[in-house]
Amino acid sequence: MCRLLAYLGAPLPLENLILKPEHSLVAQGYQPKELQIALLNADGFGMGWHHPDDRTAEPYVYRNVLPIWNDANLPHLCRYIQARSLVANIRSATPGLPLDFSNCQPFRHGQLLFVHNGWIDKFRQTLYRPMRDLIGDVAYQNIYGLTDSEHIFALITHLLELDPQLELLGALEQALDMIQSLANKHDVRVSGVIVISDGEKLVAARFDNQAQAPSFYLLRQSEGVILASEPLFDGDWESIAQAHSLTVTATDLQPHIHRFNRAF
Repeated sequence: MCRLLAYLGAPLPLENLILKPEHSLVAQGYQPKELQIALLNADGFGMGWHHPDDRTAEPYVYRNVLPIWNDANLPHLCRYIQARSLVANIRSATPGLPLDFSNCQPFRHGQLLFVHNGWIDKFRQTLYRPMRDLIGDVAYQNIYGLTDSEHIFALITHLLELDPQLELLGALEQALDMIQSLANKHDVRVSGVIVISDGEKLVAARFDNQAQAPSFYLLRQSEGVILASEPLFDGDWESIAQAHSLTVTATDLQPHIHRFNRAF
């Protein structure tokens, strides 16, 4: 289990989301309120953002294997950097997986940034090989780590490569449908929250094929939209229902929420 955060809206300093809130991502690292399994998120972290003005620039990624509260550079970066789109993740590693950069999120492919909070039960023993068999060469060669999260992202990018006309939301839902079919076949639990950013929109989903999915909230503000595993501060946070996906674009900042075509 991990905790994640995403933002889309008017440019703002990263510290306004990462550091300053009462229940910031840093605080969620050592004192999460809604974590289902682990007690801490101390196995690394990362954040990714798109340039606030140059929309053709590749997104930037900063990752560390340290706990987020131990990175001495982070406060300086967050005060300096402004972004209009952001995804961030603090990691609670699956037992047995190494603490290295290749396993830290966010993952990037072209303009896409991906974060995932959740798990595929006994991934290495169950869906690791079946999922790899679904992924084409280009996406396969972009897998650098061992996590279920990165394999989910690779499947999504593979579907986008197969069909350039496919919308990001369609690729996400199609990938989850394929993973659910594999999971049910192997009697494996797959659970999580996913957020993907291309700099112009956020696409997200909350899902679980056997039990309750990890927590996931939305906050609508005049200057932007925040998505988070846990509310960062007091406000009108909305819980996103299980088996629902969400899309919000930079043009109107109005979240569109709908249930999956097939119940997850």
